[in-house]
This record gives sequence, structure tokens and C-alpha cells, in this order.
Amino acid sequence: MMDLDFSGKRVLIVGGSSGIGNGIAHGFLSRGASVEVWGTRPSAEDYAGAEGSDLSGLDYSQVNVADIDAVEAVEPGERLDVLVQCQGTVRYNREEFTREGWDTVMDVNINSVMAVARKFHTALAAAKGAMIIVSSVAGFDATIGNPAYSASKFGAVGLTKTLGAAWASDGIRVNGLAPGLVETKLTHVTTKHEKRLEGALRAIPQRRMGTPEDMAGVALFLASPLASYVMGHTVIADGGLSLQ
Repeated sequence: MMDLDFSGKRVLIVGGSSGIGNGIAHGFLSRGASVEVWGTRPSAEDYAGAEGSDLSGLDYSQVNVADIDAVEAVEPGERLDVLVQCQGTVRYNREEFTREGWDTVMDVNINSVMAVARKFHTALAAAKGAMIIVSSVAGFDATIGNPAYSASKFGAVGLTKTLGAAWASDGIRVNGLAPGLVETKLTHVTTKHEKRLEGALRAIPQRRMGTPEDMAGVALFLASPLASYVMGHTVIADGGLSLQ
């Protein structure tokens, strides 16, 4: 389909070195885009053999987005057609109730999102581009043991609405993607625990986990002309979990 042809387009996936971000990166790559991904390790070779990571065909840069000064030092280029912000972290065992745990999660999950958005605003405006903020179904409900994760994802949903309204006049479309349960490093606390996984799957009407490829499909739609009149919305992709 021509509307999903990204040939000649420049795409940046923050957090694209593994997991959902990596699946989205390869979705754009397979449709002709030039794709750069950001991760935290020194080089692409440092991801060799890492779970959920395939950097073949992708341009890699090390940028620790929790360090706002590092984001500010990036050269954004003149044009950027698509920016996907898929960075994220979580702390378990009630660590997010501590100052250090709270700050760590908030810096990655929400503070960096605004910093990256601010850095690439001009490049996105020049291309009349699209930005997609990846949040979570946790941005719509309580996550009892993870206050920072929940608050940051609520914040990401709100930021998507606000930037969608604020930047529409600049020709930038801002939308969001809220995944449900997808097997990544962050969800191993559930997916690698038989009893927890069994219970989680019972709560999902489709009775399966999502995949990075599932999330890529939504991202491709939101970045494409098919979604040209969609603005400020966060699409929930959770197999029906939030319907329960």
C-alpha cells in the first residue's frame, strides 16, 4: 500500500535498540525508511545476542536520554519525518516509592520525552512530520506497586494531547501508542513467571500477549497519511485488556 511506503523518509526511534522500539524500527525499515535508533550501550555490537534486539540495517547512536544535557548536545539535522519515542524503564519491589527510584523512572519515562520533543521540533516542522509517544495501558489505570511508572505514563498520554494541540499549527502530528502486555525486558516479572502469566492472559480477551510487530503496525498507521486527520490521540493496543 502506497500510504505505508516510507521510502526516502528519515525516521528516529528513541529506545529502538530492543523490544517494542526495535520492532517498530524494523517496521519502518521494511517499508523503505532510513531508520536511526538510540540506545544506551556504546555501540551496536554491544547488543549482539541481546534479547529482542536486531540492529541489522539500522543506524545506531548511543544517547542516554535520562541525561538531558546529552539530549541537548545532539545535532537534530534539518528534517525528520517520523520521531517515535519508545524509551522506558520501571523499578519493581517498591523501589519507585523511594526518591531515587521515583526520579530514575520519571527522568526516562517523561522528562526525556519532552526534552527529545523539544530538540526535534524544528526538524519535524520542516518535514511536516509525525511524532509518536509510546506510553502504556498503565497510563489509563492504577499500577499499585509502581507509582512512578504509572504517573509517567499518565503524563505521556497528557503530553500527547497537549503537544498535539500546540504543534498542529506547525504541521506536526503528535499521537501516542499505549501497548498492553508485550514480552520485553520490562515485563519479564510477569512473562517469565508461569502463574502470573497465566493470570494475565486470562484477563486479555484475545488470550495472547502482544508482539513488537503488533505495535509496529499501529505506529506505521499513525505516522502515515492514513492517519492525516488523527491528532493528539493515544491508541490502546492491548488485545482488549482495558475492556475488562
